[in-house]
Amino acid sequence: MERKSSEDDGGGERGLLHTWKGYSCSVTPERLLLPGPVLQVALGTRHGVLLVEGGQVYSFGELPWKQSQVSEPSKPTLEGALSGQRVVSVAAGSFHSGAVTEDGGVHMWGDNSSGQCGLSGLSSVPNPTPVALLDPDNAPPQTVPVLELACGGGHTLALSAQREVWAWGSGSQLGLNVSVFPVWKPQKVEHFAGRCVLQVACGASHSLALVRCLGPQDLHRPPVDKCRQCHQMLYTMTDKEDHVIISDGHYCPLGVELMEDEAPALTQGLKTEPPLPSHTSPSPDPFSVPAQDSEREQESALANGGPPASGSDPSAESKEGGVSGVKSSPYPDEQAVKEYLKKLTEAEQVTKPSAGALTSSSSTLNSLVASCASAVGERVASTYEALSLKKMMTYLPSGVARSGIPAGITGVLVGDTTAERVRLEDSTQAKKSSSTGDIREEEAEGLRRRLSLPGLLSQGRYAVHVLSNSYTLLLSPRLLRRAGRPRMRAVDLTPLGGAFPEAQEVFPTLQTEVWSWGQGEDGQLGHGDNLARLQPLCIKSLNSKEVVRVEAGAHHSLALTAQSQVFSWGSNTSGQLGHTESPSTVPRLAKLSEGIRVWDPVLLPFCIDLGYVSNVFAGGQRCVVLLDRNVMGFIASLHELAAAERKFYCKLSNIKTQIIRPLLELESLSSALGPVVLGLLQTVAGRFSLLCHLTGQHAASLTGNLRRVRDVKSLLVLEHADIFLDSYSEYCSAVDNLQVMGGFQTLTKPSIDFFGKSPELLKKLSECSAETPTVADLLGALFYLPTRHMQEYGRLLLKLATCFEVSSDDYQRLQDSCSSFEALALKLKRKRKDAEYTFHFWKSFPGKMTDSLRKPHRRLICESSNKALTLQNAGRFSVNWFIVFNDALVHAQFSTHHRRTAAQETFALLASSPTEKAKWLRSINQAVEQALGGAGQDTASIGSGSSQKTEPPVSRTASYTFYKEGRLKEAKYGGHWLSGKPNGSGVLKWPDGRIYTGTFKNGLEDGFGEFVATNKTLNKNDQYQGHWKDGKMHGLGTYSYASGEVYDGCFQDSMRHGHGMLRSGKLNTSSPSVFIGQWLQDKKTGYGVFDDITKGEKYMGMWQDHQRQGNGVVVTQFGLYYEGAFKENKMMGTGILLSEDDTTYEGEFSDDWTLNGKGVLTMPNADYLEGSFNGEWGSGLKVTGSYFKPHLFDTDKDKSRDVKLGRLCVCAEDKWQAVFEECWSELGCETPGQGENRKAWENIAVALTTSRRLIQDSPEALSRSHSRTLESLEVIPQHEGPITMERYHTIRLYLIKACDTPLHSLGRLLETLVAVYRMTYVGVGANRRLLPQAVNEIKSYLNRIFLIVRFLFPDLPEEGGLIPEPTTNLQDKREPGSSDAHLESPKPGRVVSSSALLLPVLLPRLYPPLFTLYALDKEKEDDVYWECVLRLNKQPDLALLAFLGVQQKFWPVSIPTSMPELAEKQQVLSSTKDACFASAVETLQQISTTFTPSDKLQVIQLTFEEITQTVQSLLKQDFLWSMDDLFPVFLYVVLRARIRNLGSEVSLIEDLMDPCVQHGEHGIMFTTLKACYYQIQHEKIT
Repeated sequence: MERKSSEDDGGGERGLLHTWKGYSCSVTPERLLLPGPVLQVALGTRHGVLLVEGGQVYSFGELPWKQSQVSEPSKPTLEGALSGQRVVSVAAGSFHSGAVTEDGGVHMWGDNSSGQCGLSGLSSVPNPTPVALLDPDNAPPQTVPVLELACGGGHTLALSAQREVWAWGSGSQLGLNVSVFPVWKPQKVEHFAGRCVLQVACGASHSLALVRCLGPQDLHRPPVDKCRQCHQMLYTMTDKEDHVIISDGHYCPLGVELMEDEAPALTQGLKTEPPLPSHTSPSPDPFSVPAQDSEREQESALANGGPPASGSDPSAESKEGGVSGVKSSPYPDEQAVKEYLKKLTEAEQVTKPSAGALTSSSSTLNSLVASCASAVGERVASTYEALSLKKMMTYLPSGVARSGIPAGITGVLVGDTTAERVRLEDSTQAKKSSSTGDIREEEAEGLRRRLSLPGLLSQGRYAVHVLSNSYTLLLSPRLLRRAGRPRMRAVDLTPLGGAFPEAQEVFPTLQTEVWSWGQGEDGQLGHGDNLARLQPLCIKSLNSKEVVRVEAGAHHSLALTAQSQVFSWGSNTSGQLGHTESPSTVPRLAKLSEGIRVWDPVLLPFCIDLGYVSNVFAGGQRCVVLLDRNVMGFIASLHELAAAERKFYCKLSNIKTQIIRPLLELESLSSALGPVVLGLLQTVAGRFSLLCHLTGQHAASLTGNLRRVRDVKSLLVLEHADIFLDSYSEYCSAVDNLQVMGGFQTLTKPSIDFFGKSPELLKKLSECSAETPTVADLLGALFYLPTRHMQEYGRLLLKLATCFEVSSDDYQRLQDSCSSFEALALKLKRKRKDAEYTFHFWKSFPGKMTDSLRKPHRRLICESSNKALTLQNAGRFSVNWFIVFNDALVHAQFSTHHRRTAAQETFALLASSPTEKAKWLRSINQAVEQALGGAGQDTASIGSGSSQKTEPPVSRTASYTFYKEGRLKEAKYGGHWLSGKPNGSGVLKWPDGRIYTGTFKNGLEDGFGEFVATNKTLNKNDQYQGHWKDGKMHGLGTYSYASGEVYDGCFQDSMRHGHGMLRSGKLNTSSPSVFIGQWLQDKKTGYGVFDDITKGEKYMGMWQDHQRQGNGVVVTQFGLYYEGAFKENKMMGTGILLSEDDTTYEGEFSDDWTLNGKGVLTMPNADYLEGSFNGEWGSGLKVTGSYFKPHLFDTDKDKSRDVKLGRLCVCAEDKWQAVFEECWSELGCETPGQGENRKAWENIAVALTTSRRLIQDSPEALSRSHSRTLESLEVIPQHEGPITMERYHTIRLYLIKACDTPLHSLGRLLETLVAVYRMTYVGVGANRRLLPQAVNEIKSYLNRIFLIVRFLFPDLPEEGGLIPEPTTNLQDKREPGSSDAHLESPKPGRVVSSSALLLPVLLPRLYPPLFTLYALDKEKEDDVYWECVLRLNKQPDLALLAFLGVQQKFWPVSIPTSMPELAEKQQVLSSTKDACFASAVETLQQISTTFTPSDKLQVIQLTFEEITQTVQSLLKQDFLWSMDDLFPVFLYVVLRARIRNLGSEVSLIEDLMDPCVQHGEHGIMFTTLKACYYQIQHEKIT
């Protein structure tokens, strides 16, 4: 077969060009010698254009447009005008040519009489001249790059890189909406807007385009529903009695030109009649038959196998236009051609289909016809097809390949459908093209077309015919299934869009449409009539035919399909259509000898000895063939791969159309198979269809590769091997599942019903090798057929690899691909074996159990029917049968069985022998391994277990449904396991809708998790997020109730327990309220604060069982204040009530705000009533008692009744105990202070590390500084040994950091305390009478936190203890003039106190609510003080100093200016204001910006120092103050500082000052400030 390269004549081996003239009996192709391999040829009527490797272009033949006539017309001449341009494709029309360069530029030359060269004002263009395609939509207009050109008689089409069509020249075939010809400038054919055009072709006066169907990716484009020309609807819906017809066959009258000799009557006829194959001449007998009858007649004729009535008389042929009449044709053998075609037709008619079966005699073609005449000389081109068909009989005796014929050309018989089917399709297509007929024969087309519209289908009354294939994209099979069709027949066997998303752009598309426009007098437009079309119109009958290429002859057209069939239509004067219908106005199959599959132009037998054909071109008066020599067998292997793929695709298509689709359409299918098997069959069918589609795309791509590049780089099977491998393994696993469920056996009956008892078709298509196969065997062989192709890929890729050097990359890639296909083939074989083994096991297994255990994906590994395994301690007569599947271990006893998992039980087994034991252990472990590894992991079969791990891992991931009684009954768990128990992260779902997602430990929820439960009554979810322990909520968490309440706090045993906050309702709902406090076993018990936002009341006190019980305080938004006893949620017992204006009642209460019993009522002016009271406060009180007026006589002044508040409220130490207890328990102490210090530090470190891990999963929550803080906190500081000043500072810094992060126990404690403090004293709680409690609460916090700090640092001295000074002060000595020394000295650094350590951390966070209370409390005094400050500040400096009695020696005479470098001083004049002691004033003002008393005292000290400095520079000597001198000066500074709330500041310092400071320097300075405040208040200005 293969020729050795030594036989070559040393010239180039690729792109050898042979040409011969016309058509006569002795044709010998002659070789044209060119400087390089020829890549492409284009032929016109009398000239041709060649493209040579390297991008040069040659012309040959008659070139009348050249100025100098060429001496030897047959010798190719180089087109020099294109030198320097790299041309990538050429095209030739009748008398003009075109070329496309690498950058998408267009060059035209030749005859330009019709404007076909796109250059205005020239009748001919001698040399290639650039033509620009300018897109007017862009401003400025941009040049559009072009992919390919097509040239016709008087027009040219270009396909742009954006896949749009541009046209210029003359005639209706341009498809442009213009009335003036010629069109000189290229214009866009707007009709294709929004579509992707794949290829264009031009005839003498018509044009063709191959367009990709609109896929799902195009559906987002706005749909066009009206014709742009005549504005009629493009889609129509006709409602008949029992069905609906939806048609998109709109026919635009503006797109039709009427011929002169056509009578209007004929057009009328067209509208009423189903169009017949040809309407070239008016029939002598006007159509007298009514439409329905003629239709019926035609159908019956079809059914009997007779040819349909031809509507044209014999004279039609002679009337067809042509250069010369038929009779004067120079080609003698036309009669022979016609006879040959007639014979073919007769031969087909002899074989009738046997009853009920579709036999197949007509062949598919598959491979060499599509470029009929790249352009024009119509008859010549077509004769070539005829010639080749005739010669075929001599050159290819049926089915026997001769030795000289390369494999790529020989064909094997691949049946398609009967002649009946072809004829049936022809007539339906004739009807279809009219697009309005009621098409009943469509039933044959089957599933793809019969898609029901969900809306119309509720009763199943309508049958809907969707005529447009593009419409199927809008109705997905899933949609149909949802529409509740009575039968499940919605498996769409045509994958829409790319079968694989990533393959969308890489693989050639098979969902195509053919559009045609231009003159149609010979039917070359294929619309079933002879009318012209001004606009492109889709040829409906080719919609589902998977056309991959179109070609146009002068007056006829060809389409090549992916299944290697050729459809032809148009003029048939010389038999160029390849069938005897003369002429045809609709596409029909060309008839070829059996086993020939077409992939490019005509097959030319006499070229066979010359080499391997890559392209054949015919046109004008000559034919050209391009050949390759078979170097190293490479070309032969490429051809073989392409041929094998085309053959395989035809095979798959036949199986799909003749077996799978008919089976799926059977009415009885769902009842015969049952839902499970039917579902599996539909899955198989769907995946088969994807595989088939992929093969078709691949075949088309390989064919394209042969035509063009012929190299290995662009082979999709190498580039995208994973797509092929995945498709095959998915398909095979679906078939295996069907096999396991006995699908082939259950399919037997429907198959026999459909294909008959001896299904020849099944036998032929399944290639089954068994002697007397059953139908099930045949079906099995048929469905497993695609797996054989894997080895074929392997073999052919290996064959290609041998053509390369072993060291080359190509060799390596081919070799790798080959081995991956072979490995998959082996793996699939083993899987098939497993499926068969499992299927046979089910046949022997007792029926009852089979039903529940048999699952499609389940495979058998091992079973103990031979008594090899028994249960330990089993009874004598018990039967125990153990079965290991790939996903379960089953223990069967008599008629019951249990799935065994170690999740809820353990049991012991006895093996009959050590080898059996080893075998079983290995099987079980293997099953576990396989289940863990997922389906993709293939473990070796049981026999070869030597290399396997003996023990599977104890930690796994799996899902399991609990079945034993208990909390988890019927709950399904999915996640991590450890030793047979859920452990790690997982999800647990109960049937009633409860879901837990989080971590597990020892089979129970433990750690952090989220829980959701449905509240049936409210139809909403309860949701919990937080910590768990031993299957219960435990620790911190947030529970959102369906009612809208949210609890945030501690849990224990799934109950609210410890400190927590409950928010009810939003602010706009009926009962918004917030409770924060202690809970005990789901009830409010202990101290808590309740804010009732509706009533505007806040309660702070004790609770028991959700009720206020014990002492408490209530404040309201109207300023009422109550403190006293509560009982059963009411004010009951002794209490004190104060109103805003200081009216006070002290006595007995019986209900909220209700006085009842003895008491004393005191007025604001100190008058009081004593006696018995009854009634509600604010609505009239009944009083029995005495009235006193104490200030009437001076003697009673001492008896002024001051009510002491705070006696009846909860003392500070009893508040928020739960918060502190939680902190202690986090440190590992049962009771405060009782525990191990080391344990506490460990707990802190663990808590920080786990919290940090949790947060790292969501890094956005953590700033970089925060994570650095955490890292530093994870280091445990030195916490034992004597405390020095240095260690004291480290402790202080550690506490500041720890309190900064809520992940640290102290930080969390502080955060909670701040929350409860604000909750208590903000809003309604901002009541001045609460100030003492607020201050005591802070002091209590300090004491209690200090206890914790001393527990962590046990060597820290207690409150007021001393830290010894460092003995040597070396460091201080080494730093001379340290400016900070005087700042540090006054700090009580040596005495340890809780306030010094902790107030700096605590107070800034609590400052706003606290200071508000101070401001409210001191409001009156502050107002008096402020009024005085404002008055006195109107005075200039010197006047004020004099008024305050400052000694004159302290008056500044001059003050430094703002420009100290000039060393100038500014004189103090009598009018100067705010200049004296300015720096001291500025310093004192900073008191408002500090928080802690120690910081405020520091400011006061600095102020004194500033005053001293000013005075010293004034007196120019050291100076010691006496208080009498100092006080007036300081008073001046205080007045000038204008501090608004000085009284509040003073009170705050006084209340929270460190006790150890009170008697020191700071204490004296503070007393001075306080004295100033009182002095200003009582200042009398005379």
